[in-house]
Amino acid sequence: MKIGLLSFGGPAAQIALMHRVLVDERRWFAERQFLSALNFCMLLPGPEAMQLATYAGWRMHGIAGGLAAGLLFVVPGALLMIVLSMIYVYYGQLPAIEVLFLGVKAAVLAIVLEALIRVAGRALQTRMHWLLAGLAFVALFFFNVPFPLVVFAAALLGALWSWQSGEGATVSPIGVTTSGPAAAWPDTVRTVAIWLAVWLGPLIGLWFVLGSDHVLVQLGWFFSKLAVVTFGGAYAVLAYMAQEVVQGYGWLSAGEMIDGLGLAETTLGPLILVTEFVGFLAAFREEGGGGLLLSIAGAVVTLWATFAPCFLWIFAGAPYVEQLQHAVRLRAALAAVTAAVVGVILNLSLWFGLRVLFGQFETVDLGMLSLEVPVLHSLDWKAAALSVLAGIALFGFRAGVMVTLIVSAAASFALSFV
Repeated sequence: MKIGLLSFGGPAAQIALMHRVLVDERRWFAERQFLSALNFCMLLPGPEAMQLATYAGWRMHGIAGGLAAGLLFVVPGALLMIVLSMIYVYYGQLPAIEVLFLGVKAAVLAIVLEALIRVAGRALQTRMHWLLAGLAFVALFFFNVPFPLVVFAAALLGALWSWQSGEGATVSPIGVTTSGPAAAWPDTVRTVAIWLAVWLGPLIGLWFVLGSDHVLVQLGWFFSKLAVVTFGGAYAVLAYMAQEVVQGYGWLSAGEMIDGLGLAETTLGPLILVTEFVGFLAAFREEGGGGLLLSIAGAVVTLWATFAPCFLWIFAGAPYVEQLQHAVRLRAALAAVTAAVVGVILNLSLWFGLRVLFGQFETVDLGMLSLEVPVLHSLDWKAAALSVLAGIALFGFRAGVMVTLIVSAAASFALSFV
């Protein structure tokens, strides 16, 4: 809970804080054990920081420990996000709030670009990885290929490339030992069955009671699908989710999606809590007026569909940490997926950036392609100036996320008087 209350600044900062507390201060884990757990969590879909917290609890005290650690890491930020979502839907149209979020949006654009550079530096290690990143971007930006198909194709290509070239046959991840307790398959099958029921049972119940067209059911199934296919960290989730909830379902506008990301960046807890903001607003906008109770239900369903699968992955996979670390083909496939995620985040960066800077778009048909092109005279000069300022703070002065957001928001208020 202490880590959950102090976990600002995204997954990298949260994992660094966990390392300091678990390894250096409490000495609950050796360095090798922590690195082995981190390698394992980065192989999984979903938020790696929350899954690392869950694994830490599981390793010390089994299922009960995993539940305590995982839930307490998430709950403080989740409660705060519900409160902020309420304030946003009821008071977000006030002039002062609009000025504030103009600065936040500009800062978010710079933060996403920084994430792109950071992930690219870690993921693009070979020419094959650069090619996969480029293909993923082209597939998404120009041809609107579904994100799950991009993930599957990248994994398949990575595994085939590893098999053909024989690369990685002797690779051993840092900090991994070959010793460890043997995992029992019957126990794993039972764990998977139980946690599949925990995850999907309530969503199936909602479907029977409310019908497939109800917003709560749609939220549950959409974010459950998201939990399975989003390898590569929080920004990979955002890249797929942002365009689906805006263009596919129409739950939020592009500006509101960027506002939600800004709230998640500035508050404690995992960045993936932006999904809770989406669920709250989607239910609030339900035809006929969703109301506060339905909005809170939307946030809760979204949280359930996002985080319940994390417990499944950890409790089922944790006994196999040592074996999975040495599964060369699996690691090659997931390295290829991570490389493709760079293209996904580049697509997200362009999508966000254009909608922060321009107010109008027109559709241009180019045969098989249909592109949304910004109308140049709709450029928002304030947003452009604030984006440059945020970029200078983040890249030029190495300011952190919080400092960049504060500087950009303060500059937005200053510009509002011009």
